[in-house]
Amino acid sequence: MIQNPLPSLPEVAHLASAVVAEMGKVIEGKPEQLRIAVTVLLAEGHLLIEDVPGVGKTQLAKALARSIAGDVTRIQFTPDLLPSDVTGVSVFNQSTREFEFKKGGIFANIVVGDEINRASPKTQSALLEAMAEGQVSADGQTYRLASPFMVIATQNPIEMEGTYPLPEAQRDRFMARVTMGYPARQSEVAMLESHGGGDQLATVRPVTDVATVAAAVRAIRAVYVAPVINDYIVSIVDATRHHPELRLGASPRASLHLMRASRAAAALAGRDYVIPEDVSALAGIVLAHRILPTVEAQVARRDPASIIASALGAIPIPERR
Repeated sequence: MIQNPLPSLPEVAHLASAVVAEMGKVIEGKPEQLRIAVTVLLAEGHLLIEDVPGVGKTQLAKALARSIAGDVTRIQFTPDLLPSDVTGVSVFNQSTREFEFKKGGIFANIVVGDEINRASPKTQSALLEAMAEGQVSADGQTYRLASPFMVIATQNPIEMEGTYPLPEAQRDRFMARVTMGYPARQSEVAMLESHGGGDQLATVRPVTDVATVAAAVRAIRAVYVAPVINDYIVSIVDATRHHPELRLGASPRASLHLMRASRAAAALAGRDYVIPEDVSALAGIVLAHRILPTVEAQVARRDPASIIASALGAIPIPERR
């Protein structure tokens, strides 16, 4: 297959800005969340969007999917959803007298997993291989997934009725987690004016295609990460494993995800090298959903983000050279 030539990093930054602007047609007043979503896409990661119902989680996922001209599927996670509905199933063909594999919803460039924590943990776990390795194994066969491939999952807080907590292994597959939050008053007024006339998602148009996105991903892999930056990343992740307020720290996969996200952030800023500020700005977003506070920390109402911030403050920032 012929690959698109690699774009320059300024071209990658322009592409990202165009996608963010297109998504902004339907997501009012949330530029940071939109930028993180595009960063995760270009960093070859998956995004978890968590918040209460009705704040635009699914809209953000759909807007990103529509802004790139690729295959998009939506999986509505419900208590009766089966793992085979996600990955696919072998069906016996009467005419050929052979089993044929019918692909599930995971076979697309952008997979929108709506309310992922309303399905059982068994069904949630059907995503593990796909998200980690970009493939699905069934009946002794391995099927490669599309490239680029990204899962954008939305979930409601655990306290909401009818939800199941995501297993630790599942959370660890997501590169980043963002929360939408309620919109500012002015943004909510603007939303009423713009969305009152119909479905605003119909106004979102593709500003790029999957081949260009794949080329941008390859270009970002060349962004330079100095040894001292890698050491800084490992120090941050290691600090979560020894923090007195945490009973589960971040995994080595978290280190890799933080490095990849930092490279994408540097590229979006027009740089071909990562600086410590890229890492520190993303540390909470990449790590907070992977860690588990102790009972004492929960009683003291210490949330994971604040614990990450305190751990980050105790680590010396590398000097630029």
